Amino acid sequence: MNVTEFQQWVRDYYEARGWSELDIFIRIGFLAEETGEVARAIRSLEIGRDRPDEVSGSFEENKQELTEELGDVLGNLIVIANKYNIPLEEVFNAHKKKLSERYSNANSV
Repeated sequence: MNVTEFQQWVRDYYEARGWSELDIFIRIGFLAEETGEVARAIRSLEIGRDRPDEVSGSFEENKQELTEELGDVLGNLIVIANKYNIPLEEVFNAHKKKLSERYSNANSV
């Protein structure tokens, strides 16, 4: 699935469940929550879990959790982009252009 197809799939999936109708500020809250879950997943991968109420998983289980949490962040970003009719490809290109111009004197990638 390419990025455009995925963006459309997210649009359809979230709209079918009424999730796209949430106020943008609620969506930003969800994005912040999911970003925190990414941080927790990375902590699990890098230093493990040390609270007695947390279960330690294998490296592969922790990596899978991180993958899923990154997907949740991406889903929320896509809903925001969809709200303002911004194709992800445009986001990618704008980000690449901004960094390329900002660091044009640095080694190009």
